Amino acid sequence: MKFIFIASAFILVLMFGTYFTLQKFYSSRWTAARRLPWISVLLNIGTVAGIGIGFSRRQGTMVSKAFIQLAAIWIMLQITFIVLTLIAEGTRYLRQRTMAVPVDPERRKLAKYMLIAPGVAAASSVYGGVAGKDATIVNNIKIPVAGLGKRLQGYKIAQLSDIHLGVFFDLQKLEELMEQVSRTKADVLVITGDLFDDNRLNYKAAQLIDKYTSAFPQGIYYCRGNHEHIRGIQAIEIALSQTSIRELLNENVLLVDDIRPLYLAGVDYPMDREQFTVLQQLYTKKALDNIPEGAVKVLLAHHPDFLDSAKAYNTELVLSGHTHGGQIGICGISLAPPVFKYMRGMYQQGNTRCYVHCGNGSWFPYRLGCPPEIAVFELQQA
Repeated sequence: MKFIFIASAFILVLMFGTYFTLQKFYSSRWTAARRLPWISVLLNIGTVAGIGIGFSRRQGTMVSKAFIQLAAIWIMLQITFIVLTLIAEGTRYLRQRTMAVPVDPERRKLAKYMLIAPGVAAASSVYGGVAGKDATIVNNIKIPVAGLGKRLQGYKIAQLSDIHLGVFFDLQKLEELMEQVSRTKADVLVITGDLFDDNRLNYKAAQLIDKYTSAFPQGIYYCRGNHEHIRGIQAIEIALSQTSIRELLNENVLLVDDIRPLYLAGVDYPMDREQFTVLQQLYTKKALDNIPEGAVKVLLAHHPDFLDSAKAYNTELVLSGHTHGGQIGICGISLAPPVFKYMRGMYQQGNTRCYVHCGNGSWFPYRLGCPPEIAVFELQQA
């Protein structure tokens, strides 16, 4: 209910922004656009109603999925339209002021100019809501590590994250993803939280993933995310107990015994926001403190801020998620508001690297310039 209220308030603010933009820059210049401001108001009122239906008791049905999907496309269309219009009008204003470029009064040219922003906004929003959110890519990333033995040179770790199993990521999509990741020939598969987001699918999802354990010589490992806590840990633990998927809960396991042995560790998600930093440090200590000195350490942590605590233990690599990479980006750079310290891609503190996975699913069904990914890390001699 709280989410629906916040979403509705945001859409109402967006409604006034769209109305003002259409009225100021389009209706006043173009006769054919005079009704558009009020049409946008009606569509936004319908969007609020659609979100209410989508997240009601009908959540999880095809009807709710359609309502939420259409709402996401319409919301992003408006945001993109407003931004592009303001950029275009600002550029136009500066050209007229600095270069003394006269205003072209010809209506045909003006109409073409005014169609650019809404056209680009519509095309990008439909793509992001229909195709962009499902176009999974494989990112191959080389990780230089000093002193590797022969067994660890070329060792591959595949990562999935933020699948958000539910209305926008069903069991069929999960199976397709598992097929795709199994073809990477990775030595081990790790899933860094927010896998489960619908308790009705927990058991079948866990069984489906477990079928692919044989595709990864060192098995499949998993750490919790915040959505596992939101949905209820007990139900998820029951589903996992019937599989060979290994949950790492503030602990570690030896994967490869070599000159520098490889240890894989995992931490729980600190749900208490006021105690987040304290719990982060405590969980990190429990997971990494007893690993032999000189070992290669890889830490699974849903929240990327664990980079800050893992660096004290000379951790080679932290694999995280949570941010979804912002879900909107350009040239690998997130365009989403910087609400996280580490948003997308590779970061480094001292000798510790942290990769923030873009995620495989979402609860807001839209991606543009930030495709879902399978990240594959290959250890190489530094």
